[in-house]
This record gives sequence, C-alpha cells and structure tokens, in this order.
Amino acid sequence: MKPIRLILSGGGTGGHIFPALAIASQIQKEVKDAAILFVGAKGKMEMEKVPKAGFQIKGLWISGFQRSLSIQNLIFPLKLIISLIQGYLIIKKFKPNLVVGTGGFASGPILQMAQWLKIPTVIQEQNSYPGITNKLLSKKVDTICVAFDGMEQYFPPQKIKLTGNPIRSKVGTVSAPESSKQFFGLDPNKPTLAIIGGSLGARSVNALISDHLDFIQGFGLQIVWQCGALYYDQFKDLKKEGVVIQPFIYEMQQFYSAADFIISRAGAGSLSELCSVGKPLLLIPSPNVTANHQYHNAMALEKKGAAFVLEEKELKTDFKPKFKKLVTDTEIQKSMAKALKALAKPEAAQLIVNEMIKLL
Repeated sequence: MKPIRLILSGGGTGGHIFPALAIASQIQKEVKDAAILFVGAKGKMEMEKVPKAGFQIKGLWISGFQRSLSIQNLIFPLKLIISLIQGYLIIKKFKPNLVVGTGGFASGPILQMAQWLKIPTVIQEQNSYPGITNKLLSKKVDTICVAFDGMEQYFPPQKIKLTGNPIRSKVGTVSAPESSKQFFGLDPNKPTLAIIGGSLGARSVNALISDHLDFIQGFGLQIVWQCGALYYDQFKDLKKEGVVIQPFIYEMQQFYSAADFIISRAGAGSLSELCSVGKPLLLIPSPNVTANHQYHNAMALEKKGAAFVLEEKELKTDFKPKFKKLVTDTEIQKSMAKALKALAKPEAAQLIVNEMIKLL
C-alpha cells in the first residue's frame, strides 16, 4: 500500500472533533509513517483541542450559515470562496491521497475541493439525523460511515457503511477508580457523580446541578463537574470539599473511571463513549439541536434499559425521583451497566480505518 497522506476535517463542537482524533490515533497505530493534517475553522475549539492532542492543524476562514436573519450571512459567500481557495492551497502543498470529514462547517470547503481534485473522500456521520454539510457532500463522496441504521433516507445507500462512532482512545479502558478519584482531589473511597454537558457546557444542566448540590450530596456523593468554558466563571465559586468544577476535562479516562454515576447530554459521540464506559446514566438531551436528534438518541438507550432520560421541561418535577432511583436502586444500576456494554461498538475506529484503506 502506498504511504497514507491524510487530511481530517471536522469541528465546531467536540462531537465532530473527537471522532476525527480517534480516527487519527487509529491510523497512527496501524500505518507507520502516516502523514496526518487536520483542517478546521479559525477561532473554533478544534484550533486548540487538536494541537493539544499532538496533531498539526490549519484553519479556514469559514463559519456556519445562520438559520435566522443575520448580518453574518451577508459575508458567508465571501468566506466560502476564500475557504475554498485556502483548501486548494492546503491540498496542493500537503498532497493528500485521502480526505475525511467528520461533520461541521469546517469540513465543507476542504472536502468539496478534494472532490473537485478527484481525491478520494470519506465522511463520518455521528448522528441519526445528518447535518447539512454531510448531506451536501454525500452526493460525491466515496464512502459514508454511519452510526445508526436507517440512514438510507439521507444518503446514497450503496455508499453507506455501518461502523458506529469512534471514541477517544483509552476512554473505554478501565483504570483504578480510587486513583482516578484522587487525580481530581476527591476521596478515593466515596461514590462519585460525574457531570458533563457536552464540550461547550450546558446552561440548563449547570443550573440544575447548582440548584441541587445539597440534595445530591445528601446521598453521600462527591461530584466532578465539567461545566464548560462559557459557564466556568458563573459556577466556579460553588467549589467546596467534595465538589470539583472544571471548565473542560482533557483526562476523560480518569473522569469516566472516577465516576460511579453519570449525568450527561446525549450527543451521539458522548453516547458512544458512555456505552463503552458502562456506568449508571441519566441523560438530559439538548432541545436546541437539529431535528431533536439528542432526544431520539437518548430514547434509543432508554428503550434498551441503558439509561434514564429526562427532558429539560421535566427537570423541575422529575429530577429528584429519577436521580434518587438511579443512585439507590442497585438492580437498576447493574442492568443499566450491562445494557450499555451490550450497545458499545469499541471497534468503530478500526472499521472506519478499514474503509479508508480500501480506497487507497
């Protein structure tokens, strides 16, 4: 096989960035001397997260098209043209023989340019309802790796490969819970609730936890809480003994290993990780996403007995009884952990890389 020169593009949120990082890590394991370059959007979180993971990234001057009336939409055509030119220059200099997109507007210009230049392209769609970028790219892309059945209604059926969502390396591996709790400065022998509202944070989840800290700690629980960089200043003063609050947590293996119970949003990438982790789970899907796909993703888990689901409109009335059941009913805890593990697809990154290599 000829040497791999791979461009990976995706961003805006962790749900697009972390699958790309998982694919890159898998390529490094399998292909010696693979050359990997990321392409993101200037000013977005991938420009920070990707270099921290040890990869090089180039930024395009691109942003999403606003669905509401916005002055930003007036300069969108200019941004798109300039980003296509930037994509052309990146491709000509790096000379990739494969370009992979994991969604988000950053991947649009670079994959479109790759398609025009007859370079093989792959998209990886995390959700049960695809974003507009991947829908547009799917017409000319070579392979489409998906995580859900029934994607034929959105994509050309002959291109679809059901692979699952790739998760960050080591997330599904177990390290000692005691040492992971100590890593966060917590009591190694005390049960721990881990809270994560997505990579950017979640206002309603943060407000829920701040309003119920005493109630939660009344069950003898300590807390490790990723509140998101947008909300850290608002909630950092709630830190006290047994309550760790961080804007962002990079050490996700430690985070998941420290957890005895987890409260989370229901982004597709997060759910793939949570299935591999297999800890009793309360999901609060975001209502602010396209086609309400977080709710549908979460309900798919609840129907299998793998999680409790709480909609935002139910938080005031239903949080306390559902949370109490989660942390006190040992039979539910055991059955949830078993159901989550049964849904895990730890080999997803491997399956995606196999499809990529076929194109070379």
